[in-house]
Amino acid sequence: MDTKLLELLVCPVTKGPLTYDRERQELVSRSARLAYPVRDGIPVLLEPEARTLSDEELEQ
Repeated sequence: MDTKLLELLVCPVTKGPLTYDRERQELVSRSARLAYPVRDGIPVLLEPEARTLSDEELEQ
């Protein structure tokens, strides 16, 4: 994930920052408790496509 692109992207729900999880290929919004998939290098920032984060994932 390009770091300059990551600086520009925000969570579509909260407008807060996103962090990149390289292992899972996801952009994570801790404030929204959502993980958005990155498919073929393209972030899919659609709420219906996002995965809800568990409490354990948020503690990491």
